[in-house]
Amino acid sequence: MRSDNIKKGLERAPHRSLLKAVGLTDEEMELPFIGVVNSWNEVIPGHIHLDKLAEAVKAGIRMAGGVPFEFNTIGICDGIAMGHNGMKNSLPSREIIADSIELMVQAHQFDGMVMIPTCDKIVPGHLMAAGRLDIPTIVVTGGPMMPGIVGDEPRDVISLFEAVGARRNNKITEQELKNLEDCSCCGAGSCAGLFTANTMACVTEALGMSLPGCGTAHAVDAKKTRFAKQSGMKILELVKKGITPGKIVTQGSLDNAIRVDMAIGGSTNTALHLPAIAAEFGLDLPLSRFDELSKETPHLINLRPGGNRYLIDFERAGGVPAIQQRLKDALDMDALTITGKSLKENLMEYIIINPRANKEIIATIDSPVHSKGGIAVLRGSLAPQGSVIKQTAVSKKMQRFSGKARVFDSEELSMKAIMDNKIKAGDCIIIRYEGPKGGPGMREMLSPTAAIAGMGLMESVALVTDGRFSGGTRGPCIGHVSPEAAEGGPIALVQDADIIEIDIPARLLNLKVSKDEIDRRRKAWKAPAPKATKGYLARYQRLVSSADKGAVFKQ
Repeated sequence: MRSDNIKKGLERAPHRSLLKAVGLTDEEMELPFIGVVNSWNEVIPGHIHLDKLAEAVKAGIRMAGGVPFEFNTIGICDGIAMGHNGMKNSLPSREIIADSIELMVQAHQFDGMVMIPTCDKIVPGHLMAAGRLDIPTIVVTGGPMMPGIVGDEPRDVISLFEAVGARRNNKITEQELKNLEDCSCCGAGSCAGLFTANTMACVTEALGMSLPGCGTAHAVDAKKTRFAKQSGMKILELVKKGITPGKIVTQGSLDNAIRVDMAIGGSTNTALHLPAIAAEFGLDLPLSRFDELSKETPHLINLRPGGNRYLIDFERAGGVPAIQQRLKDALDMDALTITGKSLKENLMEYIIINPRANKEIIATIDSPVHSKGGIAVLRGSLAPQGSVIKQTAVSKKMQRFSGKARVFDSEELSMKAIMDNKIKAGDCIIIRYEGPKGGPGMREMLSPTAAIAGMGLMESVALVTDGRFSGGTRGPCIGHVSPEAAEGGPIALVQDADIIEIDIPARLLNLKVSKDEIDRRRKAWKAPAPKATKGYLARYQRLVSSADKGAVFKQ
């Protein structure tokens, strides 16, 4: 066992003494040591219950004959960090999380890990560490929040962000806004729609790194506690058999995960996180692969923000295994999973508990919601290295759009113009210097995009940024523009009133300015001074790669 490095032999008497100081017995010294990697904290609704899940995981480990050791990582709530400088810290936290897990596991030589994350950057940070360490690992994602009920309709946090714009335009009353504030987010779990956290939970399951059904099991459902116990028991089997993440996360399972992501219409942030995860497994996942698989994979379930269904509907309909059943002819069915079985074997055991919901909520391959998957990658003179849009959350009217640029060098400046009613139909908002390096930290632009939706401009205004979007963004909003402005990408050269051409079906994003004029502007352009001059963000700014490479650290 790996843990023998810290507990076996004469020279390890001091180490055993320290372990006995935390309560271990001689009998436990003979058992596998399992790290329980918990991102519990009292800030994030998605993580507020993870202390209870950790207890269930530890119970499972003990039942199966292992010794659990719980330790914690940081976790940032994107919703609370949204719309101000705090959001600059969210994406960079992914790297800190992965690094901290690596340090703890390597220092203490655990034989295996059970990881317990829930939210946006925390799940990919855990998976990156799993790839880097490659010891037996299972992920127990914390589960979605139940939707709130306001005005006899289900609601979520995006309802609030959009309500801000609606209130500004007097489309709702102060009391209606207060009702949404009080009741939309009703307890533990990740936000109730298919935003980044729940997308990553589904992707984790589709990769084979969580037990079948875990991704959509809700935070308040006892099923989630049972998954936690079962995962604690299962990790001992993986340790015994030597099944590591490197045997599970392969090119085939990555394609499986992307296809599931396309079929459910997941967050554009997967185009950042999956390449970063793949890199830790020594695999290459170019941005173009998302577009290739999107063109081949139909969109099968219309979840928030593009549709009107919530994760609880997806759960009732059968969750990720139900989608995999629909897609089975296109998936790598021999892919190994943490069950110790192949995906094919797992699906043979899958039972449709709610056949009517399965049929009503999840479309068929022959009659999909959309013929193409959730994400499209656009390229052109404005984004030579690519940009990303959630095409299934864009209306038919806005699939092709040409508008005049309204240029802003920060999210705050754009938000002020939107809230002051200075954005009009036909405008294309450009928000730049918000990329991984320019932000630094590549902030999510949910506040501007939600305000546009709430003010009724989603059918007439587009938004383009080198920043990124929340999984809750809908409408003609294009992010991850690469190269970013801080690196001298074409988005740095856009001027007010330039014509921006968007053609989603043709995968085009163009700046309609002559080459001579672009050359003139480029000669006049000067790189801005770095925004961060000290602390972690300054280091991040120096080390981070572009969005099309997953915003990983350059080696």
